[in-house]
Amino acid sequence: MRVFQLSLITVFFVVMALVLLGVNSYWVTYQKPEPQPIAFPHDKHAGKLNIPCLQCHVYADKGKFATVPAVKICIDCHITGGVKSPEIDKLMAYWEKKEPIPWVRIHKLQPFVYFSHKRHVKKGIDCAVCHGNLKVVKTVKKVRTFQMGFCVSCHRQNAGPQDCWTCHK
Repeated sequence: MRVFQLSLITVFFVVMALVLLGVNSYWVTYQKPEPQPIAFPHDKHAGKLNIPCLQCHVYADKGKFATVPAVKICIDCHITGGVKSPEIDKLMAYWEKKEPIPWVRIHKLQPFVYFSHKRHVKKGIDCAVCHGNLKVVKTVKKVRTFQMGFCVSCHRQNAGPQDCWTCHK
């Protein structure tokens, strides 16, 4: 009888360990960002150089999408030269070929969810609330799940609308 109880407890802990390992491997996969065509250092631009998000993501205060910066936005600062790196060489190659940078999308909401960057920017919600502190993060990755619970709790804390039809169209 005692051997049976001991075996049962051992099996329980082995199963729990396997579950935790599985969750851990999923979490690491979830957090690991896909490589971008240019290794853009957000920590340098947003942190060290203190460039505001809206200087590069020019549509975040104007519409639903923040959009990724066009090559021209990057070139406006980097065309003057001075800074040399393999990543800036890649940027210049896109500029010379008149091609957009094929950035890999990081955040994507479900098609039935309506989200407006404009509304949140105009309300003064800091980009870091959803996207993390990019002043200290070199590579952008998902830091929030953007599941309904996250959004609803933020709306409650900030007196945002809580009507279902605000976000679900």
